[in-house]
Amino acid sequence: MAKRRDLIQWLGLFGVISFLSYVTALIFSPLAYPGYDWMAQAVSDLSAENSPSRILWNQLSSLSGIGSVVCIMLVCVYIQGKLTKSLRIGIYLFAVMLWLSAVGYTMFPLTDSGFAGAFQDLMHVVVTVLVVGLSIASLLTIMIGSFRSEDYRSLGKWAAFALLLMVAGAIGINVVPTQYFGIPERFSVISAMGFNAILGIYLFRGFVET
Repeated sequence: MAKRRDLIQWLGLFGVISFLSYVTALIFSPLAYPGYDWMAQAVSDLSAENSPSRILWNQLSSLSGIGSVVCIMLVCVYIQGKLTKSLRIGIYLFAVMLWLSAVGYTMFPLTDSGFAGAFQDLMHVVVTVLVVGLSIASLLTIMIGSFRSEDYRSLGKWAAFALLLMVAGAIGINVVPTQYFGIPERFSVISAMGFNAILGIYLFRGFVET
């Protein structure tokens, strides 16, 4: 008989819900932004203070920030005394990143599409740099922790895939022509939300490897 899941495991599905909320906003918010070119423009343009799509973005992504934080905090609670030290540290770093992302981008949205140069825009960039740095550090730590042990190899592979997307996005935005900036940029933003959904699924399954 399959082990009955407790409430904390069911709440891990918030990771999947937050990911779907984010992707929904990513796909449909441009409909409220005349002239928006998703291949050339950043995701942050959709939620800029003077963006015509800001209201729709906030509505569609309303479960994204909350859901991701709820999911990762429950993961942190569930793994206490479980997994390996490296895996726990990696997941804790990932939790710090998600908190910084949820709070930082809410406090410092872009004032205008692109970079208007205001203090708020500068802080938006600072938040982005910190989020990317913490994302890379957490994913690398999870990869190392999983590959050093006999358990959770699949989690390490998911972390490697997310890191690959993130690095590809970071490199891509600096090498592709400006008219295609938005494509690699989306690799980076989706990878973090996607990996959080993966952690939510692991929580739902009780961190049991197949």
